[in-house]
Amino acid sequence: MTNSPAEDIALTDQAAKRIVALLSNETPGAVFRVSVEGGGCSGFQYKFAIDHAPAGDDALVERAGARVAIDPASLGFLAGARIDFVDDLMGQSFRVDNPNAVSSCGCGTSFSL
Repeated sequence: MTNSPAEDIALTDQAAKRIVALLSNETPGAVFRVSVEGGGCSGFQYKFAIDHAPAGDDALVERAGARVAIDPASLGFLAGARIDFVDDLMGQSFRVDNPNAVSSCGCGTSFSL
């Protein structure tokens, strides 16, 4: 049996805790959405948002109460990726460690394939 691409996406404990905190003030069923769009200084960029509910064709990644929705077009770009939340001197942000990216920009929000 092979894993679905969503099963290959890892969510760290820190990311899961932050997502749970973000969704705690939202309506029940809300999800944290991660998508890939064209743009940014390297060609593609990650987008993070909160949606009221997942779409019917979304893949869901769940960990420790956190629910992450990924649309089918973005799923292939994120296969094998690790989503983390970092709180350091540079600020707080979600970061994606993406094995599919050939290069990324200095801030880590855009990448190329």
